[in-house]
Amino acid sequence: MASVDVVDETFLAVPPSVVAAAFASPSSWRSFWPDLELDVYANRGDEGLRWTVGGALVGTMEVWLEPMLDGTLLHYFLRADPPAGSLTPRNALREVQRRQLDAKSVALGLKLTLEDGRPPGCPPGE
Repeated sequence: MASVDVVDETFLAVPPSVVAAAFASPSSWRSFWPDLELDVYANRGDEGLRWTVGGALVGTMEVWLEPMLDGTLLHYFLRADPPAGSLTPRNALREVQRRQLDAKSVALGLKLTLEDGRPPGCPPGE
């Protein structure tokens, strides 16, 4: 089992294609996860991306975009270990918590940007 195992879900009131576009460029990956080296092994278009991860962690990461109601449920998965081997239990917990906060920060940043002030109950933008 990976010492860093993060799962997150956030609803964005925009179509999956809009969220997919936010992840399309490798430069966006570097801004979201600056200490990770990502290599796409499955580009699923409007359904998201899967990467192998190098750099500060080694493993896999996925962004799955699930159409839901009038928007997208953004699923995030990170399963990785440090390249040097196992972490102490305390350091593993710290790393998981840091990565959980990073994941939510990315998702909420996209929500704020992509929803562009959309009031509740109004149709999503295209």
